[in-house]
Amino acid sequence: MRSTRLAIPEVVLIEPKVFGDARGFFFESYRRDSFRDATGLDLDFVQDNHSKSVKGVLRGIHYQLPPKAQGKLVRVVVGEVFDVAVDLRQSSPTFGRWVGEYLSADNKRQLWIPPGFGHAFLTLSDEAEFLYKTTEVYAPELERCIAWDDPAIGIDWPLDRIGGAPVLSAKDRMGLTLEAAEIFE
Repeated sequence: MRSTRLAIPEVVLIEPKVFGDARGFFFESYRRDSFRDATGLDLDFVQDNHSKSVKGVLRGIHYQLPPKAQGKLVRVVVGEVFDVAVDLRQSSPTFGRWVGEYLSADNKRQLWIPPGFGHAFLTLSDEAEFLYKTTEVYAPELERCIAWDDPAIGIDWPLDRIGGAPVLSAKDRMGLTLEAAEIFE
């Protein structure tokens, strides 16, 4: 496994060692000690989620507030997405900044998004299946959403790859600006 700390160093890109041949491939998608070595964190993941989206669907920017703030280890098993983490910690030197990576079934990359960050992704392939492990269970009363296109954050979404505006859920159409949102200390 190879890990790379991104421009926001708490967000870590993880690239597993893949063993492949004419029959297919094998890799360890999660191993606690390897994850600990890559991130410096020894965590208990308590929930696994699996979502499917069609091309052009944008989900996010989602997060949960304390005491159920979630860390997420995310990956794509079908298709390709552009995945984004946004620092929502007011006390952070990188507050309001974002990092993005292309995650796909082909590249098998994973992204560690710690608590205190918002998360979003744009589906670039005809369909994508997205898996993520979380450090806290889903708590709808603590879930929040920031607008995907908030100019204060300025995410450079690859909209040219989907041929127009993204498809949003009702919740995502109601996302608040960073300035108006309830965020982390």
